[in-house]
Amino acid sequence: MNFINKTYSLTILVCLFFFSTYAQTELKNKIVDFSTMIPIESASIYIKNTTTGTISNADGKFVLLVPSSMENDTLVISSIGYKSFKVLVKDFDNSEEVFLEEDIASLDEVLLVADTRPKTGNDIVLKMISRLPDNLPDFPYLEKGFLRHKERNKKEFKWLIESAITLYDSSAQSSASENLKINVDEMRKSYDLRDVDSLLAYTAYLKQHGKKNFQAKNLRRDTIATASLVKAIKWNDIRTNGLQNFFGGKLNLLRNTRGDRALFGEKVLDYHQFELDTVLVDNERKIYKIKISKGESNINLETKGIFNAGYIAEGWLYVYWDTYAVKKIEYTLIADSEAQKTRSRILFDTQVNHKLVINYIEYDGKMYTNYVSYETPKLVNVGSKTPKSDDKYAEQRAKDERYYKTMQEILFTEIILDPEEIQSALDREWNSNIFSIKPYNKRFWDIYNTLLESEEDEKLILDLTKRSSLFKD
Repeated sequence: MNFINKTYSLTILVCLFFFSTYAQTELKNKIVDFSTMIPIESASIYIKNTTTGTISNADGKFVLLVPSSMENDTLVISSIGYKSFKVLVKDFDNSEEVFLEEDIASLDEVLLVADTRPKTGNDIVLKMISRLPDNLPDFPYLEKGFLRHKERNKKEFKWLIESAITLYDSSAQSSASENLKINVDEMRKSYDLRDVDSLLAYTAYLKQHGKKNFQAKNLRRDTIATASLVKAIKWNDIRTNGLQNFFGGKLNLLRNTRGDRALFGEKVLDYHQFELDTVLVDNERKIYKIKISKGESNINLETKGIFNAGYIAEGWLYVYWDTYAVKKIEYTLIADSEAQKTRSRILFDTQVNHKLVINYIEYDGKMYTNYVSYETPKLVNVGSKTPKSDDKYAEQRAKDERYYKTMQEILFTEIILDPEEIQSALDREWNSNIFSIKPYNKRFWDIYNTLLESEEDEKLILDLTKRSSLFKD
């Protein structure tokens, strides 16, 4: 009987330990502009002096799981151009919307503070680049985060993947190709209903695997084994949307500045021009808002096996007034050369080829990637032809089904600096393939922070899951 009582007591202690360790407080609400009542998208919601946080969706809504041990910590809700909202976690009211008031600094006042400060957008950006070694991590670290990968045509979602990932970087000043890597830790969702049958993707695959002079016109679909085509499609998925390629490539603008053809490197003013627009406030700190426009030279992403050249850049850059650290980048590449304009029109039905947003968070004196949103069109069903019909809307319907785009969002929620924990992670096997299916781990996802879908996305994802179930039957 004593043995049974002792076993029972031990079980209770284990359960209490597990509960206390993993108990969560759920914070959720909607963030709204006080004057206009318009929802505020991409506002930062985080626990002060930590990296536990999230961002608001297109509807201004968010949900954040906070360890109960942080109930006496301060929750901060901030957005560029607004006064921050701060409250103790235990005092946050899930039933009351959060209203943020506009907060703008005086541009003239800021520019007159000191004669030695840069006064033009170009000069501010050059100063920002020179300060990157001070503002970015110069030591090994891990970041853990949540990935949502969506692919859709103009009618509906065709593919959805949600995963937990880990990023390792030895230093922001090192070569990314050798010192940065990604691992997919867990998978929450994977629905794939694409009707993919691109002979151009298969041709690219053959050319990258030894058949350099092979032409698409020599291919016949009925002579290609389905397994071979699937292999080529998977290869193309990784090539165009793999996280390893993104974080190691030119579009990781601040991380990869050391190459002689880096977009934000020595030739940054050849590819861009920067104009100071105004000075805003972000969490009680002044921040430059700088407009990005085209430079004299076209931009080439130098993607292996893809004609990814002939672009101009547009967007916005937000740089802190005091440290010249970057808070946010909004960066769009648009077809400019005649060759790229023609390619983009025929293959993608758009001139916007790459649309990027990167938010950074300050932690322990350094800036880390906090949120990434990346959108790009993709080669899918390239050979499809518009059916002959008297229906005047047939061509548009065919376009709506034929042209695809990929959207990827990554929210990083934890930064790890402990050398032993980093080494322990590096000793395990790493795999950056976000498209490989893994079993669902409910206990893991019950306590893991994810991005809240917008109402529109939620409906489209629900529709996708219903169609996927029918498809599998």
